[in-house]
Amino acid sequence: MNYKGNHWSARKVDHIYIVSIENHSNIVEALTDFIQNQNIRAGEVTGIGAVSEATLRFFNPATKKYVDRTFKEQMEVTNISGNVSEIEGEQTLHLHITLGRQDYTALAGHLLEAKIQGAGEFIFYPLATRVVKIKNEETGINFYDFEK
Repeated sequence: MNYKGNHWSARKVDHIYIVSIENHSNIVEALTDFIQNQNIRAGEVTGIGAVSEATLRFFNPATKKYVDRTFKEQMEVTNISGNVSEIEGEQTLHLHITLGRQDYTALAGHLLEAKIQGAGEFIFYPLATRVVKIKNEETGINFYDFEK
């Protein structure tokens, strides 16, 4: 079965989705629309592609704050991996990305957002459950809370 949404198209095979994001679209924005459209509350995602811009985050445990940095250059998405959970009642993606630069060095971190320049190809493995994350004040990070 095929599906279409805001800047994405998908095919469902058994319980797995193959998702394509339109060129010049934002990855997190499009994939968030996808999980909401398909009502995915838990699962795993993996992907590859190419981007012209990416904003990465790095968590500093000493300050309990994220430091964001934007890179504006053409890069290969060698891997995106992450999960879907619920935070404060919202379906949320938690994505990490590895980007290959023209000089064959790599950038990596938590993905805040990136703009497709070329292809964006993803596989979603939904789980038939609901998984909630709650912010842990001691660390400043959201953790799974299986009691919720």
